[in-house]
Amino acid sequence: MPPETLTPERILEATEDVLRRFGPAKATVVDVARALGVSHGSVYRHFPSKAALREAVTERWLDQSHAVLSRFARAQGPAPERLRGWLEALFAAKRAKAGDDPELFATYMVLVGENSEVVARHIDTMVRQVAHIIEEGVDKGELGLPADTDPLVAARAVWDATSRFHNPAHAAEWSAEHIRPAFDAVCALVLRGLAA
Repeated sequence: MPPETLTPERILEATEDVLRRFGPAKATVVDVARALGVSHGSVYRHFPSKAALREAVTERWLDQSHAVLSRFARAQGPAPERLRGWLEALFAAKRAKAGDDPELFATYMVLVGENSEVVARHIDTMVRQVAHIIEEGVDKGELGLPADTDPLVAARAVWDATSRFHNPAHAAEWSAEHIRPAFDAVCALVLRGLAA
């Protein structure tokens, strides 16, 4: 059986496994290459540096949220329900990442700290999805904004108001008993604030 083709996706999957095993301080490109059964030069053909590889892994991890959440942005139906669903899905995804694999989550927090441009692009994508929902809601008369308010500004305010439920700085709270009622209260307040 011929060896599997080395692709960027395979390299990123192996890198994730290596990071899980060794942590961000000890994981090397040589470790990734060894896990794949290739030379480290083969990895460098796809990613020119260790920093580029770590950036790509971070971006892949953050981008996993985009596909699920974009379904709410593109969906049909009332904007308030879509926005609530979007916020719910974001919180669920973040809680799952933090709770299901805490070692990998801690590793990604280190990587996220190294890749502020990747994080900024991720946040921009998230805020634009919320802005799309708000804009459609305003157009249909389901949501209201003052005439001089840009939906993107409103979306950023929603992002900031709900940060306790998606910003990894608050991850330690996400399994607390009080977090669900707090999330529901913030969502209700945000939706009331955007009511038509």
